[in-house]
Amino acid sequence: MRIDIFSIFPEFFAGPFDASLLGRARANGLLDLRVHDPRAFATDRHRTVDDTPYGGGAGMVMTPGPIFEGVEAADPPRPLYLLAASGRRFDQALARELAAGPGFSLLCGRYEGVDQRVADHLCDGELSVGDFVLAGGEAAAVVVVDAVARLVPGVMGNDESGGDESFSDTWDGAPEGTPLLEYPQYTRPLEFRGHEVPEILRSGDHGKVARWRRAQSLRRTMERRPDLFAGRSLTPDEESLLREFPDPASGA
Repeated sequence: MRIDIFSIFPEFFAGPFDASLLGRARANGLLDLRVHDPRAFATDRHRTVDDTPYGGGAGMVMTPGPIFEGVEAADPPRPLYLLAASGRRFDQALARELAAGPGFSLLCGRYEGVDQRVADHLCDGELSVGDFVLAGGEAAAVVVVDAVARLVPGVMGNDESGGDESFSDTWDGAPEGTPLLEYPQYTRPLEFRGHEVPEILRSGDHGKVARWRRAQSLRRTMERRPDLFAGRSLTPDEESLLREFPDPASGA
């Protein structure tokens, strides 16, 4: 998969893209990550990429010229998304969609944003990683790349690792498109500072363990992210699971 990023701070990506899964995926030829600096296409001796906004106001706005020319010269994979607080919220469903394709590109805004003509006539859409404002799109770009890259076959080594996790949408019996948070995980030691691993996880009954885990996912989602349940009710199967495992800590 090829992913192109356009940023006036290309050095921002050296650490994240060289470490852990992303670094190994690049070394193994699974990911082709390219970073382009629009400043290289500025025409003045100061390599200026911003100017004051028409209509007045605080701050500076990124000019369209270097961005258009930088993108056209790189001929990046599409879609090309502008990272902006006003964009569509990035989620696991879109991460899976992008991971299924051959590649995509990201444009990192800075200052007060980019000239609107970039968004309207160069980009294919806008993405936001949350309802907050960052100093620039670079941190958001790392989030998007990490979320997508780990879903590319071979990147995680064990492709089943991405199955039963938050927002995976793989829960049998749940209405289509209903994301759930991941169930709690435990490992050794069996007892730590007086707290034990739930008995059910040591039972060897894989069917019951699977039901317990799904019950915990349901309960966690309802308690922590009720917005994910907006507009729908529990199915009879889900209600049965919550009755079967009423106490999330007991493992009974």
